[in-house]
Amino acid sequence: MSRRTGGRAARHALRSAPLAEEVKPVHPGQIGGCYKPLTDAELQRVYDAMLDLLENVGFTRAIPRTIELVTKAGGKMTTDGRLTFPRELIEWTLEVCARDITLYGQKPEHDMLLQGNKVYFGTAGAAVHVVDAWKTHQKYPDQTAYRESTLQDLYDAARLVDRLEHVHFFQRCMVARDIEDPYAMDLNTTYASVTGTSKHCGLSYVDPGHAADGLKLLQTIAGGEKAWRERPFASLSCCFVVPPLRFAEDACRVMEVCIRGGMPVLLLAAGQAGATSPASLAGAVVQECAECLAALAVVNLIVEGHPAIFGPWPFVSDLRTGAMSGGSGEQAVLMAACGQVGRYLDLPTGIAAGMADAKTPDAQSGFEKAYTVTLAGHSGANMVYESAGMQASLLGFGFESAMIDNDMLGAINRSIRGIEIDHDNLALETITDVCLNGPEHFLGHEATLSRMQSDYVYPDVGNRLTPAEWMESGSKNVNEPARARVQEILDTHFPKHVPEELDGRLREDFEILLPIKQMQPIN
Repeated sequence: MSRRTGGRAARHALRSAPLAEEVKPVHPGQIGGCYKPLTDAELQRVYDAMLDLLENVGFTRAIPRTIELVTKAGGKMTTDGRLTFPRELIEWTLEVCARDITLYGQKPEHDMLLQGNKVYFGTAGAAVHVVDAWKTHQKYPDQTAYRESTLQDLYDAARLVDRLEHVHFFQRCMVARDIEDPYAMDLNTTYASVTGTSKHCGLSYVDPGHAADGLKLLQTIAGGEKAWRERPFASLSCCFVVPPLRFAEDACRVMEVCIRGGMPVLLLAAGQAGATSPASLAGAVVQECAECLAALAVVNLIVEGHPAIFGPWPFVSDLRTGAMSGGSGEQAVLMAACGQVGRYLDLPTGIAAGMADAKTPDAQSGFEKAYTVTLAGHSGANMVYESAGMQASLLGFGFESAMIDNDMLGAINRSIRGIEIDHDNLALETITDVCLNGPEHFLGHEATLSRMQSDYVYPDVGNRLTPAEWMESGSKNVNEPARARVQEILDTHFPKHVPEELDGRLREDFEILLPIKQMQPIN
């Protein structure tokens, strides 16, 4: 028993040592695309239906600038005020649009190449509450509080993501409910995001003027407009449409400001099946993908070849109540199908998954997140948004949940990597050596010791103890070590990629509401 325990302890110590990047078993951008809910023939039918919808139904509420661009390119305004997109315009768009785009981090190690079936996981959402279990537990062990989210929470979430290995980018996951003025909210959301993490950030703005000033803030951090345009480390998440097939006028104006300002855009269409898109899953796919194709055409008419992400996000309703059901099996297959359509069109594609209906990080949350994110990742979509921390169908963000989800994403990324079949991996020489030369097991073999680092992902907070060891250590479930790890990170990790002198300039030029003392360790 002592020999077995000692060997296990040695292996654990080996795995606990920091790994070089080239040795790690998973990396951002693992190659997905193995899960295909639609056949090639079905994909073609979906594509034809999308083109039919755009050419014969079109959009309402187009702003004058969009009408001018599209009609000059062959589109038409119908007598009832709908702007249509001919097949030829969509085909031109698919010829000239940007592919193999890079979303930059403020540090190069966080750059993400959206190419082929490379997959990256990140946050997103606009939760109005924080699931506050991680703060209230010590005082009220059995209570999980929902409270309104704040600017400080948003900055803390960015800091947490900055330390989560398997969360590759950060997009606003909650709304700063303590800021009433929309301009102040947009600018301070930008600031809290890009100072909280050096990973790529997704941002949004409600007004073109807000976007223009947001770009000034980002350019200041980058070191000027030229440096920003060379490495834009933030993208616009643009809800350009109010489904079904109605442009969102202010969002379209914001989009043009950001495009001309050199910011990549996520073209986000988020109909809700049975409410703002068809209840049939195929119909929901057609509508949301068609809406995104129209927006992609507009982007390329503004600036040909501008980096844009095809973002069909159809959501599911519980048709008994009309409430959103982000953790349903229908949601999982629906998003995966949209990811597959994006890959069929060879477009940089982003979808959403991990939006558990569960209100707390419990068993329901775990199974809802696991299958929705797994299918999304295996669909080959480049970006999987909302994959960490979300609860209550996007109404709540949990720090503890994000910590647990980081373990989940590492395991899912390992399943995306799959199994490599080559001479070394088939291991015939290793099997022969063990069987013929002893000791008839692989525990101490050099191949095992090397593979335990390069082939296996280990959880940070998940529990793999034996039942006896688990009971001896206090019978803790995953939530407790997750809480402790969150607290450790937020007590100690205060990113400094934006130097103090530069931060001072930002505070002189913009009304930054996050106190400096809240961005430093407590002495």
